[in-house]
Amino acid sequence: MPRGRSTFTKRQKEQARQQKQRDKAERRTQRKQEQPQGSNVDSADEMRELREHAAAQAALFNIGGDESSSAELSPAEDGKGFER
Repeated sequence: MPRGRSTFTKRQKEQARQQKQRDKAERRTQRKQEQPQGSNVDSADEMRELREHAAAQAALFNIGGDESSSAELSPAEDGKGFER
């Protein structure tokens, strides 16, 4: 019994989909192979820059500083002076 036209079309579409998946996987592995092996050095530099940026932001907002700054706030400013 011969297959119908829709069966042939479905089979063609499925084969095209599988081929696209194979091509995509091949491109992915090729990109991984092309990456330089020294990328760990780059990530270490990036982490150092992120830490420096975080420290600068903390200094801007006085986070992690001395405890005397919180003692200078009035009860209304620190949120403890409000009654519920």
